[in-house]
Amino acid sequence: METVSLNDDRPDEDKSGPGYRTAPHNIEAEQDLLGAILVNNDAAAKVSGFLKPEHFAEDVHRRIYDAATLLIERGEIADPVTLKSYFDRDEGLADIGGSQYLARLAASATTIINAENYGRLIYDLAMRRELILLGEDIVNTAYDSELEETSQSQIENAEQRLFSLAENGAHEGALMPIRLAVDEALKSIEEAFQRDGNIVGVTTGLKDMDGKLGGLHKSDLLILAGRPSMGKTSLATNIAYNAAKAYHASGGQEGAVVGFFSLEMSAEQLVGRVLAEATEISSEKLRRGDLTDDEFANRLVPETARLSELPLYIDDTPALSIAALRTRARRLKRSHGLGLVVVDYLQLMKGSGRRSDNRVQEISEVTQGLKAIAKELDIPVIALSQLSRQVENRDDKRPQLSDLRESGSIEQDADVVMFVYREGYYEERKAPSEGTPEHADWQERMARLHNLAEVIVGKQRHGPIGIIKLHFKPEFTRFGDYISDEYLPEHH
Repeated sequence: METVSLNDDRPDEDKSGPGYRTAPHNIEAEQDLLGAILVNNDAAAKVSGFLKPEHFAEDVHRRIYDAATLLIERGEIADPVTLKSYFDRDEGLADIGGSQYLARLAASATTIINAENYGRLIYDLAMRRELILLGEDIVNTAYDSELEETSQSQIENAEQRLFSLAENGAHEGALMPIRLAVDEALKSIEEAFQRDGNIVGVTTGLKDMDGKLGGLHKSDLLILAGRPSMGKTSLATNIAYNAAKAYHASGGQEGAVVGFFSLEMSAEQLVGRVLAEATEISSEKLRRGDLTDDEFANRLVPETARLSELPLYIDDTPALSIAALRTRARRLKRSHGLGLVVVDYLQLMKGSGRRSDNRVQEISEVTQGLKAIAKELDIPVIALSQLSRQVENRDDKRPQLSDLRESGSIEQDADVVMFVYREGYYEERKAPSEGTPEHADWQERMARLHNLAEVIVGKQRHGPIGIIKLHFKPEFTRFGDYISDEYLPEHH
């Protein structure tokens, strides 16, 4: 192939002086690929999935590729004639021959067979240039770091940039044309349209909750809050288990690979809860080993085998920092395709490690960090949160947004805030003396509230708020879909 000349007044000896190294690039490959696209627009389809304009080393080539792909996406022809009007007044192109340069690119093109190979080469060289820039920044930052910036924070920043480069193949923070955002939005809508129940994102395994939330959306931070003994951890464990089970059953088409960060309970205790739900053997019996031969052989052993195959990863490091969680989540995303993170619970996490007596400020840093993880990894993050004791001082103990501990930052950063509430828990502690009329009324109320739980959606950016009724079996630590009495068969 004849190489189309780009004007460069610098003599070769100037560019090969002591200590000078040119950033990796291949102008000939860029010219050949652009020529192939201008001759046969089908060549663009071979590279459009991974090659972006910013991957070209030559600025003029970036603009030509961007204009050509834009025309092709519109269903129009991209060739030297149709592109001429775009570049008649382009000063960069004027320096190398004006719109005639487009004609020379097309004339010197050979075949589209090698288009993908040239595209991969251009992409690889672009990644090498990004790595060089990243390496230079790391070295310069290490030399000139400010007093408050620790080596650990520098490592975290470097790892974040490396992760972004590995995932996206480009510098983070670049402006995105709206047409790309439109394509992503349309893809999500189409997925929801084709799925049963119009769910987009990760299923919770609970029909009414999926209906209210539309599933767990990518890049969302969801706060699941409640007073102690309401069932926060149980519900979070159920959702994690259901998502991992759906992922395994569908071959990765539904559900998610789940990372569960348990700062309160050990991995063994957490698995015990999952096994209680899966086997329908009470967690108390499992903990004591009080099982029959049939329960052990026919229920526990098969379920442990099934559970072992699920893409559910548990980290039970206590007092985990937001920086450490971010690092581990990135690694899990790279190695196993992480699709959902659950954190139990928010108030047990640490901030940056800088000494601060302001707990509200530290919680604010944690919630902002969790939201940043959700956006960076493009996954939903569920964080459990404690509620303040002021709930107990009201007659109506249903939680509300103001009950969140350090509520300002949590409420502000979260996309969804949900509260777990079981009225029966409070009613059970109001038992009057037996044999009194009040006791009979109390028994009637308890029968109505038996195994009934509510998830109160107090905030949702993309949907309605309201109450989701769930069935809760505390002995199995299981939440399930609620069925009203009028829909039960007569024998119930």
